[in-house]
Amino acid sequence: MFSLIENSVITLLNDGLTPIALGGDHSITYPIVRAFARKYRHLSILHFDAHPDIYDSYQGNRFSHASPFARIMEERLVKRLVQVGVRTTTAHQREQIKRFGVEVISMQELKDDLQLEFDTPVYISFDVDGLDPAFAPGVSHREPGGLSTRQAIDLIQRLKAKVVGADIVEFNPRMDPLHITGTVCAKILKEIAARMLE
Repeated sequence: MFSLIENSVITLLNDGLTPIALGGDHSITYPIVRAFARKYRHLSILHFDAHPDIYDSYQGNRFSHASPFARIMEERLVKRLVQVGVRTTTAHQREQIKRFGVEVISMQELKDDLQLEFDTPVYISFDVDGLDPAFAPGVSHREPGGLSTRQAIDLIQRLKAKVVGADIVEFNPRMDPLHITGTVCAKILKEIAARMLE
C-alpha cells in the first residue's frame, strides 16, 4: 500500500498538481513525503498533532501511525520538522526529538501571536487530534488541552512559507455522530487549500 500511495502522489506531482491527502491514519504521511522529497530537494514539514508520532517502532511496527516522522527524519527527507500542539510525549519520543533536531512547540509554549516562517517549501501534516476534543471529538486518540479551531486557522493564515502539499489525518467518523469534526476538517481543508493557491 505504501508503494501505491508514493507512486500515486509522484504521478500527481509530475502532472503539476499540488495534492492534499485525506486520511486514514498518520502512517500515510511517510510515503506521501517520500514522493514530495523527490520533487522538492529542500522541504520542510509543519505538523499539527497532540503526539509527536516519532516512535522508532510502535507495538512492533516501524511503519505505524505513531512512527511516520521517525522514518521521514531517518531518511533525511526534509530540512525541518516543526510540530505544533504536542501535549503528550514519552521519554523515548523526547530522545527521538533530540536525535533528529525536531522543533516542538508544545501547547504550554504556544503563544497567540506565533508566526512560523520557513525558507523552504512546506508540507502541512494536520492530525485532527491536534485540536482539543471540544472542537474535534471525532478522533481515536483524544488528548484534552489542545488547539482551538481558531488557533489552528490563525497559524495557517499567518504562516510565512510556500505551501506545496498537505494531509489531514486521523479523523474517525464513527466517533463523530454530530458531524462536528467533519465540519472542522472541511474548514481546515479550505484554509490549507487557500494557502496553497497564494
